[in-house]
Parts: sequence; structure tokens; C-alpha cells
Amino acid sequence: MKSLDVPIRVLVVDDSAANRRAITRLLEQTADIVVIDRAEDGEEGLKKAIELKPDVITLDLEMPRLDGFAFLRLLMNTSPTPVIVLSSYGHPSDVFKALQLGAFEFVAKPSSAEGTSIESVRSELVQKIRASRSAKKSLPLPRMTPPVAIPESRKSVAQIPALLVIGASTGGPPAIQKILEAIAHLPVCAVIAQHMPAKFTEAFAERLNQVTSMRVSEAKSGDRPAPGHAFVAPGGSHLEIMQSENGLSLVVSGSVASDKHAPSVDRLFHSAAKLKSVNLHALVLTGMGSDGALGVKALSTAGVPVWVESEESAVVFGMPQAAIATGKANHVMSLNELGPAIARALRKGRDK
Repeated sequence: MKSLDVPIRVLVVDDSAANRRAITRLLEQTADIVVIDRAEDGEEGLKKAIELKPDVITLDLEMPRLDGFAFLRLLMNTSPTPVIVLSSYGHPSDVFKALQLGAFEFVAKPSSAEGTSIESVRSELVQKIRASRSAKKSLPLPRMTPPVAIPESRKSVAQIPALLVIGASTGGPPAIQKILEAIAHLPVCAVIAQHMPAKFTEAFAERLNQVTSMRVSEAKSGDRPAPGHAFVAPGGSHLEIMQSENGLSLVVSGSVASDKHAPSVDRLFHSAAKLKSVNLHALVLTGMGSDGALGVKALSTAGVPVWVESEESAVVFGMPQAAIATGKANHVMSLNELGPAIARALRKGRDK
């Protein structure tokens, strides 16, 4: 592992000269980051990546000669390097294709039409570049598969399903997909808070809906948890689960400027901790920061089993580490172990 005293070496790959200059300028305002070179297309970027061996690469996806997707395919086969994609809000589905090809993270960059400069994302980009220093290589998302028909028995809303509430951030999309694939055969509902900007969560939910046998959608207020269904919190909003004499329902609420994260894992977990007579489990997956730790304490007080991804598999160990540090985690396992173990526990709770 590189010493934290050594600056993080970044290669900037973008076909826009203005963007290359802007990204370089904003990164070099930070003492622990140095831009070692720039490339104007994927072909030049790949050559420089192999020669210079940067610690991290920022990547535009739409480029001439060799686009960002081809660049990622070739890079991951020849010189695997953490890549942070800079993607416009207009193409959210491109982000998940890039993550599937091995990109570490993405930052939604403002368009010129929005009248906002790329300086506005400096803090997020710097944070993710720093996280890449100690991160493990992200697992590419499994290949797209045709949608699987959901049995009618799994569509019923008459019963209160078992619930799995999930919190994740950096590295979360492939981890969440793996968990959903493990529990899809059970009458379980998953409610997910994944740190992600508005507009991208809808595309994320659509992708999960295509590649797992669960029905997955971006949550809306009034949605009712149902067996075989997973709900993704909308980016920029909070998602909570409420209980009344009519059963369970989801509530989406707006964020305020003081919110550190929206969606907030803590908000989701605190709401789940108030539920009564529900077969409920909670899971903290890979991510930066400590969101979810306070919610883990509330869930533990309520007697809810808490599962946490171990350092062995977490792309970034921040959120899992904070959850473990509370002393309230019941199970700490690698990602490969978590899905089957949670499925067994949910099945056992159902059969009681």
C-alpha cells in the first residue's frame, strides 16, 4: 500500500480541452493529489495509463477514436486501475455499463446547459479519489440477463413480507445485486438506501429489475412492501418505512441542505427499528463514511439482527467499519458469504 504522505497520482482522460484544464485545476488545489498527465481520447489515455501507472484515472465516456467503454475493457485486462467516471445527468444508464466494466465510482458532472461549472463537484471528486487509494478493485457487475418472470405467489401484498433493509455507498451496486440474487427465491422485500444522485437511482433500479428475478423499482410514497419486490430510495431524497393498522408503507421525503447524505441509511434504519412483529434483518455494505452506524444502534436496541460486510470484500471499508465499531453487529462476513447466510436466516424466521 502506498504511503499516505505520497500524493495520489491522477491521469485525466477527457476529449474536451476545457474539461481537462478544469479538472486539473480543481484537483491540484488539493495538496495530496497531483495530475501527472492528461489525454484527449481513450487511445491516448490507455497508452499513458500503461506507461505511467497512475493511482487513479478520471474518465469521460463519450470520446472519439476509443470511447470510455472500450477504454475500460482494455484497461482492466492490461493494467487494472481505479477509474472514476465523470458522467452527465443525461446518460445515467451509461454509468452502470461502466461499473459493469470495472469502474470504481462515478461523479455526475453538471452540463453546460445547467450553467454550473465542474468546480461544483470538486469535493465529491476529491473524496472519491482519496477513497480509491485504499480501495479494493470493484467487482464488475454480472452480465445483463433477460428479465425473469415473477411468480404470481410472489406478487401478493396480502401478507407482511420479511424485510431486508440495506445501506451502501461506494462499491454498492454490484454488492446489492449479489444480495438480491441470493434472496430472490424467498418471499422477502428489500428496501435499499444507496448513496447516489437523483436521476441515477431510477436507472439503477431498472438495471436491477432486468438482472435479478426480483421486481425492483425506485420507491414512491405510498408503495407497500411486498414479497419479491425491492425498492431503491430516490437519489436526493430520504426513504422510510411506516407501520399502521393497514400494514407497511414507504414514505419518500425531501432532503435539506444540512443533510450529509440523501438518501440516508440512518433514516431508513431508524424507521425500520420502530416496526413491530416483522421478520426484519438489516445489512450494511461497502461505502465511504459512517452513514448507518447510528441506525445500527437503534436496530440492535429493537432486537433486529444486523449483518455487515467484512473488510475482506468491501471495496471501501468505511461504512462497514463504522457499523462494526458500534459493537452491535451480529454477523460480519464477506460478500460471498452474506447472501446465502441472510437467505437462510430469513427462511428460518419465516418457518417459525
